[in-house]
Amino acid sequence: MSESMHPLRGVLEADADMGRYVSWRAGGRVERLYTPTDLDDLCVFLRSLPADEPILFIGLGSNLLVRDGGLQGTAIALHGALKDIALQERRLAPRDGQPCFGVVHAEAGVASPKVASFAAQNDLVGAEFLAGIPGCVGGALAMNAGCHGHETWEYVSQVQTVDRHGRLHLRAPAHFRVAYRSVKPAQPREEWFVAAWFLLPRGDGEHSRTLIKQLLAKRAASQPLTQPNAGSVFRNPPGDFAARLIESCGFKGRSIGGAQFSEKHANFIVNLGGATATDIETLIETAQAGVEAKTGVRLEREVRIVGEKA
Repeated sequence: MSESMHPLRGVLEADADMGRYVSWRAGGRVERLYTPTDLDDLCVFLRSLPADEPILFIGLGSNLLVRDGGLQGTAIALHGALKDIALQERRLAPRDGQPCFGVVHAEAGVASPKVASFAAQNDLVGAEFLAGIPGCVGGALAMNAGCHGHETWEYVSQVQTVDRHGRLHLRAPAHFRVAYRSVKPAQPREEWFVAAWFLLPRGDGEHSRTLIKQLLAKRAASQPLTQPNAGSVFRNPPGDFAARLIESCGFKGRSIGGAQFSEKHANFIVNLGGATATDIETLIETAQAGVEAKTGVRLEREVRIVGEKA
């Protein structure tokens, strides 16, 4: 059936300001930005693009910086688009001595904290840590996001991906090389996450909801949630913490332009107002160089930086 039989139903924006779509509220523009209405519409849109079109998928933009010179190609915004979440009952083999599990199916645009609360409401436990992940399911899958000793892929039983031709695929964890803040396909292929199935043991939902409240309170007390930020800037190096290294080297509170290493949490950069992507990237590079010079440790970015410099 021709593409004309499947008209696009989403919103296409030309010369879009990416500062509106990333949590730092800073950065350049992208040639085109498309917000699909649902998964079917996303597939139709992908089939309409040239084979060599640069594509960037974004959720809440909480782990992303677009340089001030902007970005060629098309960005696709999933938050508010791929938003379905549902409980799927299955009889599954016991794991770790737990005989009873439930499966939560969540599309890539669902905020990670919503998965945590949805699971707890359905008396499923283990997903509480997702309440502390400031992003969507798609991003959590792409980087194996985690906190409080847990990581996203601990609970993934299956994922759904889409390729640039708009074809959908079901993939098992074995199809990926999963590591700390890193997920790569075991075999080279260009696909993006559009949904996941989380396998979670049944348990005390009330206790899970209490844990989530405690986690959110701790997060509010220790992180600069009232200021635009992108979450943790650097990965924790083996056996240490990026925040400790940044603070010990004198970078906590350091600022360049409108960007500052938070006084509240040294591994967060906040936009004090009017920060440019250049301010943020320069501050990141300055801390990397300073920490390495003083400690010999090269901090690795957790934040993804794309686009051209101004």
